[in-house]
Amino acid sequence: MGLDGDSLARLAYLSLLGAALIAWFFTQNRQSIGKTMQQALAWVFIFIGVIAIVGLWEDIRTTVGPSAHLSVTESSIEVPRSVDGHYYLSMLVDGEPITFLVDTGASQIVLSSQDAKRVGIDPDQLNYIGRAFTANGEVRTAPVRLQSLTLGPISDKNVSAWVNEGELHQSLLGMDYLQRFSAVQFSDGRLILSR
Repeated sequence: MGLDGDSLARLAYLSLLGAALIAWFFTQNRQSIGKTMQQALAWVFIFIGVIAIVGLWEDIRTTVGPSAHLSVTESSIEVPRSVDGHYYLSMLVDGEPITFLVDTGASQIVLSSQDAKRVGIDPDQLNYIGRAFTANGEVRTAPVRLQSLTLGPISDKNVSAWVNEGELHQSLLGMDYLQRFSAVQFSDGRLILSR
């Protein structure tokens, strides 16, 4: 689509006006052009910062926001889905609070090396005889026994688990634990565990 005579005249007028404003700006500020450029750059960085915060807001909210709370009744435990789409359970492992990612694709309870240390297990002293296949490839795992695993009012004793030798950012709660419940349901953005 071409420009007609009026559009060309307006474009030429706006170009001349813009050039005149820029020329006026530089002539008025030639003594303090360095300071003016610093201020302009400061505003550019502020603008970029605001754009970054808006773009990363969901990640920021997930990181600093409050974690989901359990809803406990006589017959069930309900956990709301996190904003990242996953379900997390805060549990006591040998009396120490550990947050697990509920992973229906995992078979076992798997502790990260960091969480193993928190509950008093020395990952350097373990015998890594197991293998696990993850999205990042094969990793070695070591069997351990947890004295207690507590979720709300439910406590299990002498629970088998594994410690991951590789880099694992979140301990995993697999089907070995979930099968201890009579029913596991996903409904309306909630995980419902019944015993």
